[in-house]
Amino acid sequence: MTAADDRLAKRRLVGILLLSPVLLVPAAALLAGPRVGVPVASALCLLLPALAWIGALAVAGARSVRPGEIAVLGAGALLCAAMILLAGGPASPMLILAAALPVEGAWVARSRNAVLSGVAAAAGALAAAVLAGFAWPQAAGTVSVLHWSIPALYALTLAARFPRFGRRGEERQGGDVSAVRCVGMALTMAPGGDVLEAADGIHAPLGFSAALLLGQGLFDRIHVGDRVAFLRALDALRAGERYGRAEVRLRLPDDVVLGADSFRPFVLEAFGADGGPIAAQLHDNSEVVALRTALARAEERTESIDIAKGRFLAAVSHELRTPLNAIIGFSDILLHEMFGGFTDARQREYSQLIKDAGHHLLSVVNAILDVSKIEAGSYPIQPESFAFADAVEMCNAMMALQAQKKGVDLRVQIPRTVGEVVADRRAVQQILINLVANAIKFTPESGSVVIGARRLGSRLHFWVADTGIGIAAEDLDRIGRPFTQVRNDYTRQFEGTGLGLSLVKGLVALHGGTMSIESAPGEGTKVAISLPVDGVATSETGNAPAEETHGTLRKTA
Repeated sequence: MTAADDRLAKRRLVGILLLSPVLLVPAAALLAGPRVGVPVASALCLLLPALAWIGALAVAGARSVRPGEIAVLGAGALLCAAMILLAGGPASPMLILAAALPVEGAWVARSRNAVLSGVAAAAGALAAAVLAGFAWPQAAGTVSVLHWSIPALYALTLAARFPRFGRRGEERQGGDVSAVRCVGMALTMAPGGDVLEAADGIHAPLGFSAALLLGQGLFDRIHVGDRVAFLRALDALRAGERYGRAEVRLRLPDDVVLGADSFRPFVLEAFGADGGPIAAQLHDNSEVVALRTALARAEERTESIDIAKGRFLAAVSHELRTPLNAIIGFSDILLHEMFGGFTDARQREYSQLIKDAGHHLLSVVNAILDVSKIEAGSYPIQPESFAFADAVEMCNAMMALQAQKKGVDLRVQIPRTVGEVVADRRAVQQILINLVANAIKFTPESGSVVIGARRLGSRLHFWVADTGIGIAAEDLDRIGRPFTQVRNDYTRQFEGTGLGLSLVKGLVALHGGTMSIESAPGEGTKVAISLPVDGVATSETGNAPAEETHGTLRKTA
């Protein structure tokens, strides 16, 4: 079954489930009412439609329609058996409904297997009804003329669908059938652009007389701004090209286009050979232009939403920093027992937890502020010359205790030839700390994390490699997006905001550098950074690059 067939089958199955209460409610009232009483029958009249509609939601949200077909066919067989039994057994008119199972299978899937499955379900329903009648004779009802109303209702549903039954090809194509009916006009043009002949296309015409384009009519009606594209397409044909294409706007008569703007977008496709007459086809391009306009507006809205999000995060982060600093400061005062000692050891423990949580939240707030500044292009960098080994040593000193607690071997492999680099020292240290912290977090006990670097020409290459869990190929494309984390059975136990690599990527871009990630599940991850040794050219303010630079992100599984 193709994807288009699957979608159509899903729509048909959802439609059956949505409309099934038309039969289920009368059947519950007519068949179950005399046997179980009005209250229980009323409850069934409410429960059965609810279950059918819940099933419709489940089928609509499922990836494949096949599990839904099996479940609905099984439920239909059970309901059919119950109705046959309650209506008096195989002698009742409900027996006709057993034929509905293969009919609906054919309606949904339009295949032999679906019909055979329906026949098997119908046979199972009949067998279940007969066996239940023998096992519980008291459960069987009596045959009534009113029971014919249920098959009659079903027959009405078939009558409504019968004209469409079997039109599989047309349904699968849906809107595509009309899409292949080309709306256009066939033209024969001289090499200079004059229209020698014009006729409506084979299918639907454009809505105006082809005579309007004869001679210089086509060129005269082309919008001034599009005439260059039209002439370039003709020049390409005269130069020996076989095919030329131009998007043009044509001025149409007032009776064709209402309003002040009487231009409509078209596509002109021209074919020529050896300097002879040019065969061309004129197509309406209104739908494509409308989609482009809608896409441009959507991009503008997305950009404005991103800007608003950045401003909101920056504002909230600024408001959070003041109370966080107070929380951290007062918890530190409590830990030093400046106003009296603790009477219970738990008081010191809780004060330390408050301080640690405050520091963690402050680091998250600072990361959000940094990402917002980078996205807004207002992150200040102050390049200076410093020894890269010193920045690595500081990072190693900060992260050594964390690595030791987890049982991870943190090593530094920096040769003396690395020398100095011109960059924002705080930003470089932030890059190293984030990369090493991520590597330690996702490396199991007894693993290793290595910080390495080398100088190649005018660029400094450094990396952080680990023996951790690695990253799957399908997750690499999402790495580096703000607030995005890779989720799997291992990473789910760790907390985080997903800002680390996003911040690293932004800081690398500000320095005119590149970042690459090489990883595979179970084989560890290596994040490599390349920065210009002499730094990037800065503007007069010294806070932003003179030219906008974008760090590239290469991902390899």
